[in-house]
This record gives sequence, C-alpha cells and structure tokens, in this order.
Amino acid sequence: MPRWLISCLMSSVAVLAMSGVAYAGGQPATQQAAAQQPSVKVLDKTFDVGAGMFAYTEYELSGEPLAEGLGLDLDVLDADQADKPTPFDFAAGIDSYEYSEEAMYAVNYQSRLGPHIVNGPVNAKRGGTLEALGKRFIALAKSVGYAPDELPQNIYPITFPLDKGVPEFGQAVDVTPVSSSDATIVTHKGESEKIKAVTPAYFRDYKTLAWRTDGMDDNFTPEAAGGELLKDTMWAQDFLGGMHETTTDKEVDAIASADMDHDGKHSLGKASVDGINGMILTEITWDKLLTLRNRFGYDGKALGAPIGPDYDAAKHPVWFPNKVAVTLDQKNGVNALGALKVTDGGSSLRGTWMMLWPLAEAYGYMDQRTANTNANKAFLAVFDGDPFPAAPAANRGTDPSKYVKADDPFSLVEELSGMVLQNLATLHFNKEAGTLVDSWADGKQGNTVTAFDAAYTLVALDVFERAVDALPVGYASASSGKPLGTAEGKQALDLLKTEADFIVDKLVGSDGLVADSYTIGEGASAKHSLDTQFAVIRGLSAAFIATGNEKYRMAARKVYDAVDAHMVDKASGLFDPTPGKPFEVTPWTMGAVSGGLRELLENLHNKENEKDPALDRAALAKRYTTWFHVVSRGVQLAEWLNDTGEHLVDGDKTGDINQNGIKSVTFAGGKYGTAQVMASRAEVTP
Repeated sequence: MPRWLISCLMSSVAVLAMSGVAYAGGQPATQQAAAQQPSVKVLDKTFDVGAGMFAYTEYELSGEPLAEGLGLDLDVLDADQADKPTPFDFAAGIDSYEYSEEAMYAVNYQSRLGPHIVNGPVNAKRGGTLEALGKRFIALAKSVGYAPDELPQNIYPITFPLDKGVPEFGQAVDVTPVSSSDATIVTHKGESEKIKAVTPAYFRDYKTLAWRTDGMDDNFTPEAAGGELLKDTMWAQDFLGGMHETTTDKEVDAIASADMDHDGKHSLGKASVDGINGMILTEITWDKLLTLRNRFGYDGKALGAPIGPDYDAAKHPVWFPNKVAVTLDQKNGVNALGALKVTDGGSSLRGTWMMLWPLAEAYGYMDQRTANTNANKAFLAVFDGDPFPAAPAANRGTDPSKYVKADDPFSLVEELSGMVLQNLATLHFNKEAGTLVDSWADGKQGNTVTAFDAAYTLVALDVFERAVDALPVGYASASSGKPLGTAEGKQALDLLKTEADFIVDKLVGSDGLVADSYTIGEGASAKHSLDTQFAVIRGLSAAFIATGNEKYRMAARKVYDAVDAHMVDKASGLFDPTPGKPFEVTPWTMGAVSGGLRELLENLHNKENEKDPALDRAALAKRYTTWFHVVSRGVQLAEWLNDTGEHLVDGDKTGDINQNGIKSVTFAGGKYGTAQVMASRAEVTP
C-alpha cells in the first residue's frame, strides 16, 4: 500500500473537501449584535449531532433542489458574487446547500467524534488493518475514476458520531500557505474587491482539525447516529445518482445499463469528485448499519439482542435505547469502539423516527428488488458486487417471510427498517387514543404526544412507504409512479393517515396554531412554539403528498396563516413566537423552519384561484431570505473556504472576506478556532 495512504489513515482525521464542498459558520454573537439589528446571540457552542444533522438535511433539501425546482439555472450561481442573481437564489442555491455539506464533513471526517471505520466490523472482515482499509480506499477511488493520491491527508471517517461535541479545535491549525490565486469578488455588502486568496495547508491536510476531546459527550444516541446516517445517505444519493465519462469527467445524460461502469469508458458518480465522496459516505453507512444491528439492539436486558428478518416486535421487542455510554479504546492508532453501558434503556418517538427516516432513504438508495422497475441504474451499479456487495437472491423479492440474514448493505437496511417500523406501530402507537406517544419503557407506553415528533414521524413514514413501494426518495420524493403495494407500505400509510388526522383534529386550536403537546386523558397544552408550527406544516405536507388528500394541504396552509398572523415580528419580518420579544432557537427550530418553508414554496403556496397574500410565493421567498440572512447565519459558528465565497487573504484580520457575518474556521473563536457547524442554542432579538 502506498506510504502516503498509510500516513493518511494513521493520522486519523478529516475528509474530502473536494470541489463543490463548503463549510458554514458563525460569528461571536456580541459582534453580530453590535453590527446589526436584529441580532443573534449564541448561548451554547456545543454541536448537538442529531439535531444539527437533522437541520442540515433540511438545509440540503432547501438548497439547490429547492432553487432549481423554482426555476433557477444553477450554473448562474457564483459563490464569489454574493446575493446574485437574487438574495433568495444565493441563500438557497449556495449557502443553505453548502453549509449542509460541509458540516457533514466536519463531523464525519475531521472531528474524531467517534470510532474510526478501520476498527469497524466491515474492515474487520478484511483483517482489521490499516493496510486493508487502504486497499479498500484505492478500490473505491478506482471505481469512480479518482486518483487516490489526490485524497486530502489524514482522513478520519467515523462509524457513528457520539451524541455531542464542542466543535473547537484541540490544537493549533496548520495555516501554512500552499498556494494562492487572484479573484474579484462581490461581498454581501455589495462591494467589489480584488483579492489574493491563499489556500492553507489545512484545506488539504486535516490533521490539525480534530475537535477538543474534553468537550465530547461520550454517548451513543439514536438521534445522533440516525442524524448522521440521514446526512450521509442523502448526500450519497446525490453524488452517486449518475455516471460520468472517465476521461472527461463529464456526467452522462442517460445511463444505458447498470453495468455501463464496466465498459472501460464510464465510472460511477456524477463526477469523479462526487463519486469518491459518495463512495466513502456509503462505506461509512455500511459500517454503521452493521454496528447498529450487531451491537446496539436492546431487549431490556442486554445490548446485542438478535435482529433478523423474522423480527416480531409483539413477541420479543428489540430497540435502540435512548442512551448508551461509550468507551473509546485505541487500536491501529485511532479510536475503536470499547465497552458499552445502557444508561437510559427506554425507546423514544424522536429516536425512532430519527432512525426510520434515514433507513428508509438508505432502502431506496440500496434497493435491489427485482420487482422495482423504477430503480436508478446508477444506484444498482454501486451495489452489484463491485464496489459494494449485492444482496442474496432471497432478499431481492417482496416477501419478507423469505428474507435471510445477511451482511450486505441492502439486507441490513431491510432488517433494520422493518424492525423500526414495527416498533413504531407496536411500542409507540396507542390504538385507543389513535396516536403515537413519546415514550416506551419497561414495557409500558407513556401518555404524552409531542407534536413536533408526531409531525416528523409523518415525514419518516412517507419516505418509508415510498422506498418500500419502489417510488423515488431523496431529492425526487415528490415524484409520482405506480407503487408496488407492499404490506409494509400499506401499514406505514395507514399509520401516517391516522396520525395526520390526530394532529389536525386534536392539536390545532381555534386560533389555527398547533399545541406543542397533548396528554392522553387531559388534552392539548397551551404552549405554541415556532418549532411545532413548522414541523406540522412539514408533516402535513408529507401527508398530502403521500395520500393526495387535499384536507392535509389545506390544514397546513391554515397553520401557516396562523403563524403569519400571530408569530411574525412586523418590523424585522422574522418569525417570532412572541413578536417583538427575544426568543431562543435550537437546531430543531432551524430544521423545521427550513423544511416547512420549503414545503410552502413547493407544495402549499397559492395555486390557480388561491389568493392568500401570506401564501404568495414571492412573500414566502422573502420570509425565507430574511430568516436565513439573520438566524441561519447567526447560529453558524464558522465558515469553510471557497464554496460560499469565504477566503483567506494575507494580512486580513477580520476572517470575514465575504462580509456575511460568519468568520472562517481559524477566526471563529476558541483557542485555535472552531469547526463549520451550528450552535446548539441561540437567542434571537428581532
């Protein structure tokens, strides 16, 4: 194995910051407040992985896919020409999309916030050595036509992330200049400047970008593992959704067959850079799936409880517990998964839907069932045995009773998604009340329904039904087609309808706002958060798309009308649960607002004879832009270089060349700097 690759793996950190990638960040709140009104004050820099990756998934979908779906030609965007062609186009097509991608890399490849895949179960089958993983990376690079020696040094892919971390670097960052280039930029203040941009060593070598170890929350949670699984799967679908000409790196317009990558002319991935990113994300996902099945299933007595195709939640339930204390050992010079101890053995609705959504996305991505005539040929090529193993023939049918236990990616997804769906229906669904409940512990259900989680369960059920019934997921989850009509799909759709009806009938008040929670036997609470309103808009839109029932579309529109009437600060145009007063936001808020606004712009806006002024697309785009410019930028802790228009320039002391209020990573606070992720809590003053 080449010495450079051994060094890359041993130094243990990082990822592919290939072209097309970007990091997001933020500025110290005190500076931001002084510079402008309204303002955002960061209250807690900790990165909550589950909540953050949920938010960044919504950012991704509200990025390029949204902008392109509304008619923007993405080729007109230029990260160095801020707010062009319009501030909305730039916020969606550049910032939202790129912030999402770069945060994924910060956690997955740079943070060291978990066990390294060299010590994971997939590499163990190859001998568990650095050399074995190095050979695997060379094979993955070859499959996408990418030169392995162009990988950044010190790649540190983790099997799963720990629950939280302080995203400050634990050592001095290597900012040694390695190259420079001239550029003319337009800043977010509308100023045109000529700069000499410097590329620092850390851009290609991530050894010095590891996070502080003293800030790591050494726990496994379904939210963190599921959130990262969701991000990785969504981006892998994006990167590997096509093929390209190996010599020219040009994406092909039409894929003739699933084995076109074996003709000597074409390679996997929309481009070689996209391809290698997608391959590594898929390798991580495979390792995560195997680890979840073998190590984290819990039956109330012990971890590692058996999970297989014959799983029956009614007879012997197994679930992913709310919290498991993790000991990280050292092997091969990097983190390895050590001892595990369950500290909260219950099952939560949030942890369940946060697993079902990504598993459903992975199901659609990895699906090899012969009955699926809608399968993307590019995806089939990834899982045809080279570079990832194919499922056994028994697991390519549509009868779960004939499935066999196997370790390939699709078989793992079949098992785990089926298990989580059963748990949702068996552990968390109260048949008498007709609703999903938050908790299940010691064999008993709780009696509280949190509207946010009930609403996002609709999203997860919609994606699962689409995946198992062979309809497109990922960016194409609004596309139509003829479903397979599986029993699992019907079960998911029935549960979705029942829960959507409960939300509309029991949680929406006379003023149109949605209650944050509902207690069985007592009724709805009097609290109405911003998070809840937009989560319900997002969930009811998913219910409308899944069923075609206009009832859910109209209900979602009415919730937004109530938000517009009761939760907008008129002076600033910001959403505000108590107009004119400061309010707190978390990544759950950020994700829900992003996702809800996207659904409004794509599916719930005025059509034909509808003339609601609040639901005019132009009015919605203005709300999106105002929120993003103030709040989304305000919660960002740092910004990566190039792809959102940020640069390092010799002699600059601001760290904010593009003048968007977000500093680059080495200027963003902390002793040595801060990674490009969002804060876990912030206060907004409108």
